[in-house]
Amino acid sequence: MYLGIDIGTSAVKCVAVDADGETLEQTSAALAVSRPKPLYSEQNPADWWAATNKAVADVSPALRADVAAIGLSGQMHGATLIGEDGAAIRPAILWNDGRSLDECHQLEAQCPALGDVTGNRAMPGFTAPKLLWLKNHEPDAFDAAKRVLLPKDYVRLRMTGDYASDMSDSAGTLWLNTERRDWADDVLEVCGLSRQQMPSLYEGNDFTGELRRELAEAWGMRVVPVAAGGGDNAAGAVGSGTVRPGDAFLSLGTSGVTFLADDRYRPNPEGGVHTFCHALPGRWHQMSVMLSAASAVDWVAKIAGFRDPASLFDAAEHANALCLSELFLPYLTGERTPHNDPLAQGVFFGLTQNTDRVSLAQAALEGVAFGLADGVDALHDTGAAIETLTVIGGGARSKYWGRILASVLNQPLIYRAGAEVGPAYGAARLARLALTGESVEDVCTPPPIRDIIEPSEKMRDHFAARRGLFQNLYKNLSPLFRENVQ
Repeated sequence: MYLGIDIGTSAVKCVAVDADGETLEQTSAALAVSRPKPLYSEQNPADWWAATNKAVADVSPALRADVAAIGLSGQMHGATLIGEDGAAIRPAILWNDGRSLDECHQLEAQCPALGDVTGNRAMPGFTAPKLLWLKNHEPDAFDAAKRVLLPKDYVRLRMTGDYASDMSDSAGTLWLNTERRDWADDVLEVCGLSRQQMPSLYEGNDFTGELRRELAEAWGMRVVPVAAGGGDNAAGAVGSGTVRPGDAFLSLGTSGVTFLADDRYRPNPEGGVHTFCHALPGRWHQMSVMLSAASAVDWVAKIAGFRDPASLFDAAEHANALCLSELFLPYLTGERTPHNDPLAQGVFFGLTQNTDRVSLAQAALEGVAFGLADGVDALHDTGAAIETLTVIGGGARSKYWGRILASVLNQPLIYRAGAEVGPAYGAARLARLALTGESVEDVCTPPPIRDIIEPSEKMRDHFAARRGLFQNLYKNLSPLFRENVQ
């Protein structure tokens, strides 16, 4: 039995996977995000640990007793400052926090080769600008930090006592030389840090340590090894079999991510594309990231008075009426690809007296699809090609949204068994690889196909005519977003 633990933004999730790759149980424990000021997004690391303990405890005792190895995945970029005593100094600054825009400019000015070295532009979501912000605004906390960890690696520290991370998650800090798969000392120096404050680096299918004996007893497990694992998207790719060049997945979670596997380091920082190490040796990936995807749909469901997001999907599908005038910019927490604009805001446009809550629901589904298409275009600009596109994440439950997405992207969407499990399942696979030494090709196979959604010719033509207006709306409003931020 292999246990995968995913430290997400909205929940910690566990999956128990057997030797045949079957998911036997799934558990989760909810997390809350704190937004004390505009652009801020934080979580208390102690909450990750409490949620991890709850999610693990909810796994059946018999399955826990049979666990042979554990893998970890987690939300990327979160800046977790660790003091001399091994405890977190302050709340972690999360991936969707937008406060460090000035520090991004500072970092790029002081490190002109940043894009070449790391494969990425400086964006407020990344870890390095957050540390510069702390250095500028909370110097006492910055000076007290003996180590900086990512969310899943804080949980690892509590599990094993080891300061360790994997290549895929570490590539999202902006401190990694992504091509060489090692810390970039010059970028660390600009941030006032050194590699001594960084965790040790491992490939995702390497072990980093063992479960502490007292914790193993509390969890009802043996003292088992813990694999390095991966950032949530790289782990999700391992779980969905997205490991070969040209394989891609579309993750419809809190954020919207298009992930394209590659065997080459192929950056496009100017297009807002993220180029990271994969969670497997000798592999990389490009990624476009939309900060509000399913979370934007959830927000519209709430403000439009739907009982829950599922009710929104049902109402939109039942109406089956494409928007003729309404448009939705889904930038509720800024945007990354392709705009790199933390000040971008959400907008409903084109409302008329005929607009009702179902119209708002439809506009939300279309708006997120348009935003995702902008990111896919940026991936194509790297010269890479998407050959297969698998849908994962909670948003994969709506096939109606799938028809919209396939038509906007003009790309067939593949739905696979267990698509909603995602990163936790990939973490379990990485634990298996670390324990058994099996080949990636034998273990990281795509799950069985349940459905393929083809683009609708009618929808495709309608959306193609509307997408330019969506793009122009952002361009025209972009200067006003800056005036509107308090």
